[in-house]
Amino acid sequence: MIYLRAFSTPTPEQDENAFYPLSGSFIEKNRQTCRNSVYPFVLFRNRGLPEEFTFGDITVLCGGNGSGKSTLLNLMAEKLGLHRAAPYNRSDYFEDYTALCNYKTARFVPAHSAILTSDDVFDRMLDIRRVNEGVDDTREKLLREWRENRYSAQDMRLRGLEDYDRWKALKEAKKKGGTASAYVNSRLARNIEERSNGESALELFVNAIKDDALYLLDEPENSLSPARQMELKYFLEDCVRRHGCQFILATHSPFLLALKGARVYDLDHAPVAVKKWTELECVEVYRSFFRALEENGTV
Repeated sequence: MIYLRAFSTPTPEQDENAFYPLSGSFIEKNRQTCRNSVYPFVLFRNRGLPEEFTFGDITVLCGGNGSGKSTLLNLMAEKLGLHRAAPYNRSDYFEDYTALCNYKTARFVPAHSAILTSDDVFDRMLDIRRVNEGVDDTREKLLREWRENRYSAQDMRLRGLEDYDRWKALKEAKKKGGTASAYVNSRLARNIEERSNGESALELFVNAIKDDALYLLDEPENSLSPARQMELKYFLEDCVRRHGCQFILATHSPFLLALKGARVYDLDHAPVAVKKWTELECVEVYRSFFRALEENGTV
């Protein structure tokens, strides 16, 4: 299912003239000379971006570090107003640049469409750890309560709801054998299960992706083993085939580059061009590495 049909960035002329006080110029700010301060202006200058990126059911933006693939996803998400959780790198000029971008839709973009990034996975794991650290701290506090109050449950003077809750927990613990663990378990929420980074990452994507929506995925292979990347590949293909989803990914994972039917843009090539995934430089690096090992007899 195709929701976003095409996306275009500012023309070279718009990028070049944005900071000059010419008639009709949309920016009334002091001219900047520091490249970082005007991001994302200048980033794609002389890079040969197409007049517009056109999208299929699955489209992949491939490029090395600094190629701008994540920036393009952030621009699309900003322009379309997609839901996002994690913050992202932007500057005072990000909205100015986004205002010059354009897009075409094949139909309405569903409201639950979203951008998902590796930062979302990282934040999720931190949240789980914060909760579990809080649970562990509470467990220690309850154990101290148990030691202090285990002999006085019958005579405890109730001065408020908190005392009542503690008295009730002590009584319940006594019914279950009168142990410290029974007391703690009667008052404590269980820890959230901590999984490996890769398991958490895959779980996040599987849970977040719903039927009939557009999803932008920024390097979803981060934290995933090769086997997990293959699982994600098959999951995304199934979401397209059976569940009405459209995906635009930024990646250099050969497993995700091989997504069935994917249209792949090579951002390392100037001008940017659509290529077969087997022709990409990052794939050739893998191929050459294993070929050299075989030729040297080390595998």
